[in-house]
Amino acid sequence: MELLNYEVLKKSGYEGYVLEDAPVRVLQFGEGNFLRAFVDYFIDMMNEKGGFHGKVMIVQPIPQGRTAEINAQEGLYTLYLRGSENGQQVDERRVISSVAGCLNPYADYEAFLACAKNPDLRFIASNTTEAGIAFDPSCRFEDRPASSFPGKLTQFLYERWRTGGRGFWILSCELIDNNGRELAACVRRYIELWGLEPEFAAWVERENVFCSTLVDRIVTGYPRRDAEQMNTANGYLDQNLVTAECFGLWVIEAPDSLYNELPVREAGLPILVTPDHTPYKQRKVRILNGAHTGMILGAYLAGQDIVRDCMKDTVIRKFTDRLIFEEIIPSITTLPHDELCAFAASVADRFENPYIDHRLLDIALNSVSKWRARVMPSLLGYLQEKKAVPACIAFSFAALLEFYSRGVLTDGKFTAQRGADTYEIRDDQAVIDFFAARHDMDAQTLAADACRCEAFWGRDLSQIPGFVDTVSADLQAIRTEGAGAVMEKLVL
Repeated sequence: MELLNYEVLKKSGYEGYVLEDAPVRVLQFGEGNFLRAFVDYFIDMMNEKGGFHGKVMIVQPIPQGRTAEINAQEGLYTLYLRGSENGQQVDERRVISSVAGCLNPYADYEAFLACAKNPDLRFIASNTTEAGIAFDPSCRFEDRPASSFPGKLTQFLYERWRTGGRGFWILSCELIDNNGRELAACVRRYIELWGLEPEFAAWVERENVFCSTLVDRIVTGYPRRDAEQMNTANGYLDQNLVTAECFGLWVIEAPDSLYNELPVREAGLPILVTPDHTPYKQRKVRILNGAHTGMILGAYLAGQDIVRDCMKDTVIRKFTDRLIFEEIIPSITTLPHDELCAFAASVADRFENPYIDHRLLDIALNSVSKWRARVMPSLLGYLQEKKAVPACIAFSFAALLEFYSRGVLTDGKFTAQRGADTYEIRDDQAVIDFFAARHDMDAQTLAADACRCEAFWGRDLSQIPGFVDTVSADLQAIRTEGAGAVMEKLVL
């Protein structure tokens, strides 16, 4: 088979939307699967349905990357959106034609800077991983390019300013809190470190908008198991295939004027521009991530291994619904109840995705810090609203204690048993040491010790009236009756 490009695509008989020529209007730092299945997909949809008429030029952010593979296909690649919507299985194929190509600034720094002279360029997007937005004082302005992403961005902005161009909407998609603000702070530090002109510093502040964003889509990446079959069906070879779930949400913290330049409404896309993205992040962390963390350890102890299978288990499904609708949602007061319920309904579809084998043990990684960040705020919010201990959340804490306290340190690994199965517990060393010292401790003492561990939770949970007693009772019941039986009693 021939490698995908525009000519090969035409010969393949593909009848979907394709945009071959358009000006580059977006510069994108990062060529990974996520951005290609998220930002570049949205740009492609805006081209088709919103009249955006723009292309993306990708910048490879580190010395190793996929510039050659992307350019070999003239920026084209095939995206499969697969999952469940309203209980129906979905499998959609789309050839993405929004990417103009990819630049490697380590190989051609001048070509990278030349993009700054493009008068059509108006947006900069990035996803350089959680470690990407970091200030490295060893970066120099003379580096070609600076090693850090914020350093490269500062160099690019300087070239834009020097050549008299206008500023950008800068859309940070890295998975850190307040990503846009953190990126802006790094750029300011480089301006100071490098002693760049005050006029440039003022231009950065006046002409550029650093937008913090919330991104939400599970991208499963290159489909190794299905790639040969997909290529055969498509009639071309695509080395940049990417798969993702159907659900997608992009919340951008920016002025409403962004809508005037980014036609998301016209294209009917799940992109929301808001002056404050934090309520939507809270919704995602509490409902989606909180339901994961609140359900999976009890479900694993009850014998399940995959999220999708948990949703087919009547008891676990009822438990998860009660956790979300009766305990988590009542604890959230920053968004309308109807919006929270609608988002929760989409979460159920995502958990049921037939194309994603989401292993409970993978989600269980670092469960202590995850429980603190994702579940504990709902515990505290529920207590404030209802003045009572939420039963499902208390059970999730008890299940965490049982999951960890079964562990034994052996040959440098912290492992435990679930029947005949051995599972490894992966967490910070302080967490492992704490539970290794409390292996098989009685339920009441373990619950009290764990609740008092302020280093884990940021507060003494034993001060919550009735929490230790509820958790210890659940923990003892898990040990004597089994996690599944306890969950069943909770949802009767």
